Amino acid sequence: MKIENTKAQMRKGVLEYCILSILKDEDAYVAEILATLKDAKMLVVEGTIYPLLTRLKNAGLLSYRWEESTSGPPRKYYGLTETGKLFLNELNTTWSELQNAVNLVTSTKTTKK
Repeated sequence: MKIENTKAQMRKGVLEYCILSILKDEDAYVAEILATLKDAKMLVVEGTIYPLLTRLKNAGLLSYRWEESTSGPPRKYYGLTETGKLFLNELNTTWSELQNAVNLVTSTKTTKK
């Protein structure tokens, strides 16, 4: 089994949560989202993020607006909708519970008798 495959699956599983978290305080365009993910060592390419943003928008969690850019074509800025903010709050709770459970399982020595 290749560790890279497992790492990729783990990253893919939390990518949606990370994107919503990036957008919790302010709107961002794709290059900003990708840069934030890259800075956090989340290896993501544009081809992965666009379908995910579309899916989140279609689910009513994100909205977008076009804004003129001084250095090129207009940019599409994404932001959380009210539904997206509520969904992110639920994910925060779920993430905390999952993190606690994983920490408990991975840090506990079990002995079988």
